[in-house]
Amino acid sequence: MKNRETLDKIRPLLGLIIFSAIISILSPRFLTKSNLLNVFRQTSINAIIAAGMTFVILTSGIDLSVGSILGFSGAVAAKMLSTGSNIILALLVAIIIGAVAGILNGIIITKGKVQPFIATLAIMILLRGATMVFTSGRPIAVPIIKTISHEAGKTITTGGGEVSPIFRWIGTGNIWSIPVPIIIMAIVFIVCYYILNHTQFGRHIYAVGGNEEAALLSGVNTDKVKILAYTISGILAAVAGIIVTSRLSSAQPTAGDGYELDAIAAVVLGGTSLVGGQGTVIGTIIGALIIGILNNALNLMDVQSYYQMIAKAIVILIAVLLDKKEKSK
Repeated sequence: MKNRETLDKIRPLLGLIIFSAIISILSPRFLTKSNLLNVFRQTSINAIIAAGMTFVILTSGIDLSVGSILGFSGAVAAKMLSTGSNIILALLVAIIIGAVAGILNGIIITKGKVQPFIATLAIMILLRGATMVFTSGRPIAVPIIKTISHEAGKTITTGGGEVSPIFRWIGTGNIWSIPVPIIIMAIVFIVCYYILNHTQFGRHIYAVGGNEEAALLSGVNTDKVKILAYTISGILAAVAGIIVTSRLSSAQPTAGDGYELDAIAAVVLGGTSLVGGQGTVIGTIIGALIIGILNNALNLMDVQSYYQMIAKAIVILIAVLLDKKEKSK
């Protein structure tokens, strides 16, 4: 029994190792330092969203609104920065938007007794429409700070804004040659790991997902736990929105489209059960890396994007079927 439990815990890691070994054989460029850093950088967005999604799925829920939260919060932050608002205020407002959207999801699900799929689908559509209205269907450019150089006795000015370079640094900067998005991803997972494994709230998350009725009878405020889970998911989606907007120096009206599917896939590939109560945030980051490596490998092999979608769907389907088969034993 112990051997089976151990195997269940390390299965995502074994899958990642085997998958990486196969890709390294197919493409020698895969294991280069620059490519691996690129994989982690590209994975960071999905991993941060998936970390929040882990909380939701552990409670036996689902959050389809994370992609729209990413898009709307990023658009608001970009608009504020383009009109001269303080960068700290813009970032804070973006995160508050994510938190409010998460709270709204949680309240509709717990107090309105609406299925998570339907509730978050409605919020997804609402925020996607709000983003289109807010942006008028056009990108919102974030001004780049002015830089002045002197060449041949002439003063040359580039850029036309007054935005702090800190904002660009969030999405494109480095600390000790490590991209900032990767560092943010690591911090997010450390915090989430601590919450799930070393706090009462974390224990309640697993209790609600394992058996909500039993958790309620034992004194757990299940509604509060669920609302907090969706709030965390919304906040982390907003953090991802800030990174995406910073990296592109603009907010795209379609930003975040389809991100919710990649996040759910990462959680499932990481071994978290869709029925709740079982899974780890460590498994989630492994799942996100599997998806990131798959995308990177297909790009290295010049596979067209249409086929990439098919390959990703097959990998996810296999993972879900294997998970279901194991749990039926």
